[in-house]
Amino acid sequence: QVQLVESGGGLVQPGGSLTLSCAASGRFWSIYDMAWYRQTPGNSRELVARVTSRDSTNYADSVKGRFTISRDDAQKMVQLQMNSLKPEDTAVYYCNADIRQVGLTTSFNFWGQGTQVTVSS
Repeated sequence: QVQLVESGGGLVQPGGSLTLSCAASGRFWSIYDMAWYRQTPGNSRELVARVTSRDSTNYADSVKGRFTISRDDAQKMVQLQMNSLKPEDTAVYYCNADIRQVGLTTSFNFWGQGTQVTVSS
């Protein structure tokens, strides 16, 4: 069973920084795209940042220049470094990954359970 487990959320003041981490566990052959999404009450989940298996990245316009996504394939992890945080960054952040499990020929999309980030003074 594949699991994605996030950590690193919390309360931070405006202008502060947080680093979110997500670790994949279970039996799988490969991890392809990895990403972070976020969701606020009453809204749909939105893409924050994505990193491909070749380390190509893309970001939502609202976080460009402030957030950095990175992956460590040896540790089966993806991180989101968030700087210059704003109150509008407050949301539940979800890790997402396309993973090919052992014994399967195609990949499936997996989600973590989410971690709350609150930016407030």
